[in-house]
Amino acid sequence: MRLTPLLTLSLMAAAPAFAADVSYTVDGETFTGYWAEASNPKGVVLIVHDWDGMTDYERQRADMLAEMGYSAFALDMFGNDTPTETVDHRVAATGALYKDRERMRILVEAGIEQALERSGTDQMLVTGYCFGGAVALEMARSDMADKAKGFATFHGGLSTPEGQSWSGDEPPILVMHGGADTSITLQDVATLAGELEQAGNTYTIEIYSKAPHAFTVFGSSRYQERADTESWEAFSNFLNEHLPG
Repeated sequence: MRLTPLLTLSLMAAAPAFAADVSYTVDGETFTGYWAEASNPKGVVLIVHDWDGMTDYERQRADMLAEMGYSAFALDMFGNDTPTETVDHRVAATGALYKDRERMRILVEAGIEQALERSGTDQMLVTGYCFGGAVALEMARSDMADKAKGFATFHGGLSTPEGQSWSGDEPPILVMHGGADTSITLQDVATLAGELEQAGNTYTIEIYSKAPHAFTVFGSSRYQERADTESWEAFSNFLNEHLPG
C-alpha cells in the first residue's frame, strides 16, 4: 500500500505514551475498545467506528490523536460476538442499533465511561466515521450532549430519526462530507443544515469535491488523499478550538 502523507506522518511521529486494547462489559456482553494515551493530554477524544466494527483503522486514528496531544478511546458498538466479515453482517449490526436507539445510547455511555475513567479529565470531544458519525450525532441530541465540548463526523450518517430534533443548545458540530458521496447525499447535508440553522446551533459543514463516501479510509478504493488531508486539518482546528488544553 502506498503511504499517504497522513499515514507517513503518523508512522514518523512519536508513539503514544501508552496504548492497548481495553475489554469491558455492557449488560454481561464483552466489548473491546482501544485506548491511546497522550503525554500531558489536552483532553480526550471518543472515536466511534464505521460499520465494520472497531478495527486497526480506529486504532491508527487514536494513535494519531495521541501523537497530537489528545488521549483517545475508540469504543466498540457491536461487541465481541457480533460478526462483521460480510456486508450482510454489517447491515445487520448497524440496522439493529438504528432500530434500537436506547441500546445505541447505552453503548455510547459505556464508551464515555471508559474514556473518562482513563483520561482523568472531563474535557472530551466526540468523533465518528460513517455509521460512527450517525452515532456521534445521536449522542449530540441526547442527554449526554453536555459531556462533550463538540461533535465531529467524517462522511457520517446525517439523518435525524423520527421523534428526535435539535434544541439549539447542543455543543458545536463539525460535519466533513464528500461531494461525490452517493450513500449520504448533498440533499441529506442540506436537510441537516436546515435543521441546525432553524434550531440555532453552532455548526460548520465542510464539503470536499469529488470525494466519495468513506474518503478517509487508508488503502481503500474510495480513499481520496486531498479530502483526507483537508478534513483532518479541519478536525485538528476544531480540536484546538474546543480542547485547547
